[in-house]
Amino acid sequence: MEIDSVAAGSCSKENQITYKDWFEFADSDGDGRITGSDAIKFFSMSNLPRPELKQVWAIADAKRQGYLGFKEFIVAMQLVSLAQTGHEISHEVLHSDVDFKNMKPPVMDGLIVLMAKKKHSPKSSDPNGSPSADASLTAHWFSSKSSKKISLSSVTSIVDGLKRLYIQKLKPLEVAYQFNDFVSPLLTNSDFDAKPMVMLLGQYSTGKTTFIKHMLKSNYPGAHIGPEPTTDRFVVVMSGPDERSIPGNTVAVQADMPFNGLTTFGTAFLSKFECSQMPHPLLEHVTFVDTPGVLSGEKQRTQRAYEFTGVTSWFASKCDLILLLFDPHKLDVSDEFKRVISSLRGHDDKIRVVLNKADQVDTQQLMRVYGALMWSLGKVLNTPEVVRVYIGSFSDKPINEAATGPIGRELFEMEQEDLLSDLKNIPKKACDRRINEFVKRARAAKIHAYIISHLKKEMPAIMGKAKAQQKLMDNLEDVFGKVQREHHLPKGDFPNVDHFREVLSGYNFDKFEKLKPKMLQTVDDMLGYDIPDLLKNFKNPYD
Repeated sequence: MEIDSVAAGSCSKENQITYKDWFEFADSDGDGRITGSDAIKFFSMSNLPRPELKQVWAIADAKRQGYLGFKEFIVAMQLVSLAQTGHEISHEVLHSDVDFKNMKPPVMDGLIVLMAKKKHSPKSSDPNGSPSADASLTAHWFSSKSSKKISLSSVTSIVDGLKRLYIQKLKPLEVAYQFNDFVSPLLTNSDFDAKPMVMLLGQYSTGKTTFIKHMLKSNYPGAHIGPEPTTDRFVVVMSGPDERSIPGNTVAVQADMPFNGLTTFGTAFLSKFECSQMPHPLLEHVTFVDTPGVLSGEKQRTQRAYEFTGVTSWFASKCDLILLLFDPHKLDVSDEFKRVISSLRGHDDKIRVVLNKADQVDTQQLMRVYGALMWSLGKVLNTPEVVRVYIGSFSDKPINEAATGPIGRELFEMEQEDLLSDLKNIPKKACDRRINEFVKRARAAKIHAYIISHLKKEMPAIMGKAKAQQKLMDNLEDVFGKVQREHHLPKGDFPNVDHFREVLSGYNFDKFEKLKPKMLQTVDDMLGYDIPDLLKNFKNPYD
């Protein structure tokens, strides 16, 4: 499966040198990013009408990051060249039979003269659009103990803007009310910069590892495939310079990887966690998370040395897509699998269901299997909408036409195309998803602050503290209701009562922080003004 654009990959080396010089000229501050204001100045030299330049930007900035890196800049230049020769600009043109490799750069009126006049000064930017200076700057925001405000001029993308808002406005609230102990660890620089992730969940031998192999067209390092439960650990499959497996304890402490939060599950889990790295074009855009097969009965719950559902819930909050895999012979949803699916609460929009190995049954049986699967899911997924189910056989083996017939083959091919389309859209939606998750986190932090401060308020000043604390814990559901009514909060945004009670048992309520209205108002202003302004600043500059 290819996600990378055809245009950027088909550019000749000679043109790449030309585009690199143009890129460095257009990049006014030398940070390796062409912002909207940079683009307006530079693209105007093409003499194309504004509607065409608007379309050029929309296609080049497909991920909606608010800027163009070097690869996206090449795509933009090739689109400008096509527009100048009379081609209609659309997403389809990137995958057409146009000869991008031998295409001449566009005509930029007056560019040569301007470049000759410009005094060349050394710049510390990476031609791939990943400036080392910018990366170290944003990393410094997270490590610095300084209370200085981060200048708006430091922000050159939507993600940078979210980092700034988190450090200045949301993180203080999370720290004050210990949000990281109850809900989710504090975010790091790598959490914002991480590639989109796809997690595969399912019972053993439903084809999770085979699915990843099918996508990559090869095995990843350490992959084991078989009819028995073979994958006994969580494996993150991501891009790397060479093929290797990195142990979980090492992965969890690496600053450039977004897995630091997994240290809360202890060494028992980290010994069953690893990262497989390999050079692959698909992995430059998407990271896969392979998981152990969910076993039926009590075996899984009692024999795992770590909290399996807690780990899946942690990954679910980080992932952009969650695939639940079934096969025609494993349609039952065990108690453990039900707990795993329940741990995905709040991430319903990310869930897709895959009925894999569907060519093992004939058309009539497949119809019955599909009905049985929907009936099983209806008891577990408490949503009024019908979940999207993809039917197919996602492996390198040819489809068994003897069982499915020609109609089945056609169905599987269409379903596979739909699923691949869903996967291809992940990088394009990654920035939108990050904003969505950030807003969800901010709202969760606000509700958490209201709950914690309410518990503090209900504690007596001197006598009977232990008794009052126990009473509050026993009636935690009533406490949630009271907080909801007092502050007019949505009931569905409140955390799970039982889990919250379990974490609360280790705390002294008397040491909790009182309500800090200024801190909460800051977060409200961030949600109401700062984030909309950020999106406005980095929208298509030709809108």
